[in-house]
Amino acid sequence: MILLELYFEFFKIGLFAIGGGMATIPFLRHLSMTTGWFPISFIVDMVAISESTPGPIGINMATYAGYNVGGLFGGLAATLGMVTPSIIIVLVVAGYMEKFSKSKTLEHSFWGLRPAVTGLIAVAGFDIIKIAVFEKDLLDLKKAIFFLVIFYMIKRYNRHPVAYVVVSAAVGILLGF
Repeated sequence: MILLELYFEFFKIGLFAIGGGMATIPFLRHLSMTTGWFPISFIVDMVAISESTPGPIGINMATYAGYNVGGLFGGLAATLGMVTPSIIIVLVVAGYMEKFSKSKTLEHSFWGLRPAVTGLIAVAGFDIIKIAVFEKDLLDLKKAIFFLVIFYMIKRYNRHPVAYVVVSAAVGILLGF
């Protein structure tokens, strides 16, 4: 039964998480709160691991969450649930590509979707900052300073994201964060 639940929940996420992998975070947050399959703080770990492994972040997070809930088959069920809507939509859209490409309705719907997706991602980002920088609703000064240093480095220097992940992991190990 858990495999069907995983498939169905991640099917819904795959269907409505428009805007890429980071757009799945609000849905994962909701899934955490409604099912209790994993704590909200687990989402930070999902993002970190999914960002540092090859492949699309949304699918990586689905696989990771599914695996932690239902083992190997849970990971497969969540991953299949996540990609099924995309496959269906691509097959349907491919058949009507010419008609859709000139559609004002489609153009206007994307105009409305962009700010909504951005808002969803921003709320999820604030939740991740709260989890990563605060400890029991109190500011953790070490984490806050480290966050600001990394944020500054990312804005100031144009390095590959892997460099920041490696540096952050090394600092965490060395300083015992």
